[in-house]
Amino acid sequence: MAVRTLTPTTARRLAIARQHLAGPLPEPARILDVIRDLGCLQLDPTSAVARSHLLVLWSRFGNYDRALLDKLLWQDRALFEYWAHAASIVLTEDFPIHADMMHHYRQGESAWSARVSEWIKQNAELRDHILEQLACCGPLSSKDFDDKSIAPWHSMGWTSGRNISRMLDFLWVEGKILVKERRGNTRYWDIADRCLPDWTPRETLSGREVVRRAAQRAIRALGLARAAHIKQHFTRNQYPELQSVLDELETEGRIQRVKVADNGKSWPGVWYIHSEDLPQLDRLEAGDWQPRTTLLSPFDNLIADRARTRLMFDFEYTIEIYVPKDKRKFGYFVLPILSGDRLIGRIDPLMDRKAGVLNIQAVYAEPDAPGDTETARAIAHAIEDLEFIRKPTRQWA
Repeated sequence: MAVRTLTPTTARRLAIARQHLAGPLPEPARILDVIRDLGCLQLDPTSAVARSHLLVLWSRFGNYDRALLDKLLWQDRALFEYWAHAASIVLTEDFPIHADMMHHYRQGESAWSARVSEWIKQNAELRDHILEQLACCGPLSSKDFDDKSIAPWHSMGWTSGRNISRMLDFLWVEGKILVKERRGNTRYWDIADRCLPDWTPRETLSGREVVRRAAQRAIRALGLARAAHIKQHFTRNQYPELQSVLDELETEGRIQRVKVADNGKSWPGVWYIHSEDLPQLDRLEAGDWQPRTTLLSPFDNLIADRARTRLMFDFEYTIEIYVPKDKRKFGYFVLPILSGDRLIGRIDPLMDRKAGVLNIQAVYAEPDAPGDTETARAIAHAIEDLEFIRKPTRQWA
């Protein structure tokens, strides 16, 4: 079969469309469907504007009711917190995929796995204390446990000496405990089985089947991807023997190779799209494209892989949270501006929570950004709509 050739414009549009960042705004009731297509929502404690996962959904839904997400997480239990890109919100229906990491977290051959296993063994008393307290009295926060560690956790970062938090995190990745609820930003932990609904799928998948499923989820979420991009998406860095799996999926007709080229210049590497997305690709090539203008979280799924973003959009992005203020090029928590199929600039926002005002400290345009009035108005509208984050979320029954 001849390899299909896409123009860079079509490739970008497919990626954006699969990320639900083009076309009419989806109905708020479709939040679960959108998260299913994204694979996960990365969590991050930084809240210069709003928590990242809230911004990711805002970019796709506009001014939505955040209580709908809370209901899916804490009442319906259709979502739970686990490690995917990084700490993330993932789908309960994907539990068999994530269970593979839970089962093998401490069994790896890496120096990190060995270090964690040894530290947990040294601090067995702390581990048992946490599990016993949760079994008896959960859900509990980190402040509800006594530090019974023997060997303190050492690191060069903020986790050094935070023995209870480290043990909770390791038990979480192992799948022994999960976040039962949040009160503000405080996590309340409980035994995993008490956090998941009865309908949670519990099938045990082979390691290869896990990679088959995860790779297809990643390709569909990205629209098109190279193997290196798949490794950075969904279950980041959890794709052993990926190329062999991709060859198998291609032979089965589940995925297809494509080439991205224009004017004799091709994007490097082997690119794949999922066969289920061929109809959408056909529509895009026929001109069915409805662009939007919005702002993106620094951890948005579309741009989380910085190398892929650079290649596809010719857009260099580095989050400058840890860069000294006088050395920052753009700002602390800069939001890229997506306009149609291009990243045309970025804004430097900061929420003044005491005054309830969103301050835009600077707006930066890319060298080739359009300067027309319509684009300027679309950006202004996106910034105005972003102020929804200062409004309190409504409660669900």
